[in-house]
Amino acid sequence: MTDLPPVERLRRGEYAFPGPLRDRLVSAILDGTKTSTACLLAEYKLGENPLAEFGTFEAVVDSHDRVVCITQTTSVCVMRLADVSDAHAVAEGEGYRDAAEWRGCHERFWTSPEYVAEVGQVELTDNTPVVCFTFEVVKHFELH
Repeated sequence: MTDLPPVERLRRGEYAFPGPLRDRLVSAILDGTKTSTACLLAEYKLGENPLAEFGTFEAVVDSHDRVVCITQTTSVCVMRLADVSDAHAVAEGEGYRDAAEWRGCHERFWTSPEYVAEVGQVELTDNTPVVCFTFEVVKHFELH
């Protein structure tokens, strides 16, 4: 395995917002059920983080801001919202049967008051750019 940079130098993997949804997503990452994720390309216009590339490491944090694991990006693809595949939806590890179910849940998240307050209102159409990632856990941390 590649030598990992110090955790404090890694980009942070913050899935959803702290609370029950983040807790479920982090659990799915830790148990290997969740191997993909997606976000709107509009999030990168905020300028906080550059778009991850193949091989990028990320320190995934739980709802208590504790690093629980390190993941490594295995693929990145920007596509239209309408083109997200059933395979990607299933790999998100949240129980989606297909991309249509995935899209409905993600659209609710992307239009939630918390998301809009953080990112702003994003018009969601078939052509909205979505960034789809796959990743693997390369290190787990024991929490005490």
